[in-house]
Amino acid sequence: MSLGEKVAANLPYLRRYARALTGSQATGDAFVRATLEAVLADPSLKASLDQGRVPLYRAFNKVWSSAYLEVAGEGQGRAESSHELAAADRLQAITPLNRQALLLTTLEDFSIPDTAAIMDLEAAEVEHLVQDAIEEIDRESATSVLIIEDEPLISMQLEDLVRALGHDICGTAATRTQAQEVVAEATPGLVLADIQLADGSSGLDAVDDILAIDSVPVIFITAYPERLLTGDRPEPTYLVTKPFQESTVRTAISQALFFRSGRQPN
Repeated sequence: MSLGEKVAANLPYLRRYARALTGSQATGDAFVRATLEAVLADPSLKASLDQGRVPLYRAFNKVWSSAYLEVAGEGQGRAESSHELAAADRLQAITPLNRQALLLTTLEDFSIPDTAAIMDLEAAEVEHLVQDAIEEIDRESATSVLIIEDEPLISMQLEDLVRALGHDICGTAATRTQAQEVVAEATPGLVLADIQLADGSSGLDAVDDILAIDSVPVIFITAYPERLLTGDRPEPTYLVTKPFQESTVRTAISQALFFRSGRQPN
């Protein structure tokens, strides 16, 4: 496999991390593009990418840490939701280090040593940051959550997880129609949605119905995340891969609510 092919294979997951980090598809994808431009301009950095994912994420982290890009207003459709625009408006409020460490170790499944290399920190510092982020999640304000999932066992697992985090369940749905019925009664503060639903309907369409009523953060849960991480069209900002770890879902929920709340980082 050539270097270009190796980088291309990792790009969807770097996009996932960048979008979750910034709370916006447009902003996250812009940082990924800037990272690739930096790699092309630096032969030594380009050579290091043959060593796997860590150098690529490390290169991204250097770009992320050094400057913010003017990307507000980019993208169309879902990328222009008020949730994403609010995230873009907070470009000076960088996602704090503890959340970066948590995203890398849960959403991206890096080890503590690899995360330390990416963030240019000591492993002990990363462990402390991750624990601090977990404690921060425990202090978050509660919201109501709609779960759109056609697998009963997964739906129940998500319900248990959401309630354990202190949030309420405003409803569950296995189809687009059922989701419409739930939202007709109460607008959720957060949506967890599968892509393929029981009757052949689309979770993407179900979410579009909700966003037409009110802008709420949405986390998609799918077995095929790379199909929605191309950067070529309006795509989800928060994406969790099936089968998922509960810590990954917990982190995604926390990051989505972090931008929704508009609170400043510690």
